[in-house]
Amino acid sequence: MTQSETMAAMKNALLEKIANKTARVGVVGLGYVGLPLAEVFSRSGLEVHGFDVDPRKIETIRSGRTYIGDLTDEQVRAQVEAGRLHASCNFDGLAEMDAVLICVPTPLRKTLDPDISYVVSSAKEIAQRLRVGQLVVLESTTYPGTTEEVILPLLEESGLKVGEGFFLAFSPERVDPSNPQYKTENTPKVVGGTTAGCREVAEALYRTAIPSVHVVSSARAAEMVKLLENTFRLINIGLVNEVAVICEKLGLDVWEIIDAAATKPFGYMAFYPGPGLGGHCIPIDPHYLSWKLRSLNYFTRFIDLASEINRSMPAHVVDRLAQLLNEVRKPIKGSKILVLGVAYKRDCADTRESPAEDVLHLLLQRGAELSFHDPYVAAFSVSGTPIPSVGLDAAVLREQDAVLILTDHKNVDYDMVCREASLIFDTRNATRAVSEKAKVVRL
Repeated sequence: MTQSETMAAMKNALLEKIANKTARVGVVGLGYVGLPLAEVFSRSGLEVHGFDVDPRKIETIRSGRTYIGDLTDEQVRAQVEAGRLHASCNFDGLAEMDAVLICVPTPLRKTLDPDISYVVSSAKEIAQRLRVGQLVVLESTTYPGTTEEVILPLLEESGLKVGEGFFLAFSPERVDPSNPQYKTENTPKVVGGTTAGCREVAEALYRTAIPSVHVVSSARAAEMVKLLENTFRLINIGLVNEVAVICEKLGLDVWEIIDAAATKPFGYMAFYPGPGLGGHCIPIDPHYLSWKLRSLNYFTRFIDLASEINRSMPAHVVDRLAQLLNEVRKPIKGSKILVLGVAYKRDCADTRESPAEDVLHLLLQRGAELSFHDPYVAAFSVSGTPIPSVGLDAAVLREQDAVLILTDHKNVDYDMVCREASLIFDTRNATRAVSEKAKVVRL
């Protein structure tokens, strides 16, 4: 057989396994991205093995339970009992997989430089066990070039060559925690391969579980797609946060302005202000792009400015709250402040990068006496200081000097909050449907 014939045979063998549902899929990293992805692939009929260093996650999955809000115990249990979903801390099982998907975190260092150490360690684990004909896909968000410049050389240390001995692609995760409409299975998937053959087998794999797959020309292009998506949101949220400050200085209601602008059926998309940015994507991902471009002597001014504005919002919220308390002759030091919502977004338990952490940190520095209520978060601490969690009732509300709404969870009785609290600072417009808003000040 010629080399091209050998490559074609290897590709066709994997495509056949994918088509007849005998391909085994490994998922490295069983967090907000990895576990839902593993469940979707197993539900499509493929045998899926999840790998994670956290034994608590492994035990939870094996017992048919979930720790991810977007999955139910019933969904996980069904796949485990059917023998299609497995979980292990032993990475030796990677050698038995036909496809391996990397779904590990990619945080930022304090210097705002990318930390791809989890991706690198995962790639090394795979490289030690890489065999002919395997497909490896990186899903973790990172800077353009990571798949080809970092992952590919690590995998080729096995002695195999991409496109000849194994396949390599990038497909960005598109997870929106607590989104009731769009889940892993009905969110279109973008796929880019390092070679044409890599692209073909990766596309075939994802089509077994996700109906809509959009193929781009390269792994680098797919990496850029993800960063564009989140940079778009970062910049527009930065814009509307600045507009909120502008409206405050002009004596205008920013929420009224946004609602009016949103009546335009073309050329406008509504974004809303808030106390800052949270989650694992928008506050972090654009910095991967700005870091990469700095190495090419180009400065991403839009990204840097939007990030600066968004990072300034917690301080703006605290300054505004201090001003409101001052107007009723109360210093922020010693004031009892109840924070409603510490999750980074509505109706989820995710506190990663939550602006609540920065807001509460600043309030603690000023000597405020804090407590919080969040129906999804049982415990919350700031710089090692636990913040007391309290129930939400009339007595608790009456004890407060101010109530600060940082997350607009739907299952909070805002009518009672507005009726019983003496001062409410609403940074999310959560009280918009409440009829009596005399004590409410909105961002």
